[in-house]
Amino acid sequence: MSASPGRLTVLAGPTAVGKGTVASYVRERHPGIWISVSATTRPPRPGEVDGRHYHFVSDAEFDEMVARDELLEWAVVHRSARYGTPRRPVEEVLATGRPALLEIDLQGARQVRARMPDALFVFLKPPSWEELVRRLVGRGTEGPQERARRLDTAREELAAEPEFDATVVNTRVPVAAAELVALMTGAQEPTPRHSP
Repeated sequence: MSASPGRLTVLAGPTAVGKGTVASYVRERHPGIWISVSATTRPPRPGEVDGRHYHFVSDAEFDEMVARDELLEWAVVHRSARYGTPRRPVEEVLATGRPALLEIDLQGARQVRARMPDALFVFLKPPSWEELVRRLVGRGTEGPQERARRLDTAREELAAEPEFDATVVNTRVPVAAAELVALMTGAQEPTPRHSP
């Protein structure tokens, strides 16, 4: 096995596009790929487990992580909760040569690009705007005001697709996950794009 550093892949896209679902599918079927667990100040949703889905932390704990520069990236998402990627676990895994995946929002992806420009940036896109709305409403985890806020954010996030190295359309989770893994492992090359 190579001792050269692993490559970091950043998966981002609009709210409700299925980033977490695709990442979970990859985690279950590709144990060789390490997936970062983000820290967040939002409360857990039903069924979410601390340390597996997210590290659920208080605002004060998050402030301490920022002050100690322990986060590779962080952002306020949907004008409410903060999310961030703990830096040390990412660096440790990459040093072993293992491929690593960050499933984060657009703001976070931009911060990681500034710090780690050699990472592969993959945009997860819905098959259509109508499908994105259906998925957000269908999951039933947000009230009407929060849904409206997230859809406003999603419109802005969709416009950022050209900033990414590759796009995966999430029509079906197994297909999207397979395409993501192929990009991560070099079995599929990203389609060349012009820089924005």
